[in-house]
Amino acid sequence: MSRPDFEDIFMELAVNLAKRSHCIKKHVGAVLTKETRIISIGYNGPPSGTHNCDEEFPENGCSRDSKGSCSLAIHAEQNAILYAVKNNASVEGSTLFVTLAPCLACARIIFSIGIVRVVYLFSYAEYKGIPNDEGVDFLRKFGVEVEKYGKSIAFEDPLI
Repeated sequence: MSRPDFEDIFMELAVNLAKRSHCIKKHVGAVLTKETRIISIGYNGPPSGTHNCDEEFPENGCSRDSKGSCSLAIHAEQNAILYAVKNNASVEGSTLFVTLAPCLACARIIFSIGIVRVVYLFSYAEYKGIPNDEGVDFLRKFGVEVEKYGKSIAFEDPLI
């Protein structure tokens, strides 16, 4: 029996966490790790105690902000970071596994909090129909190691 490596386990967990999302547009999961240990997990959705978009607004989702983004959503990487900080876990020097490459706003947070490596499954630019992954470019420019996960993962959720 072959044993999966930790990177495969972490990315598969991120894919499974994405399935918990209440977003009607895109499901994203994140796992924050140090070496072989999980520090925190997260998935995209509204803040706890507010509306679950797929239940409250099943047709169109939550309202949009001035840039056309969801007005309620907290991104998966933000949720993982916030949960770690809320529980006094140090994220300095950690690695983030995420199903969608970080947007520019998340990239700024990732860099500022001291995460040193990001592994992503899908391109944010391809999803959004923009020319390049601005978040990935930002992280690389400032010394964060970023790589696209190179293996395929079976999943059934069409929104991942």
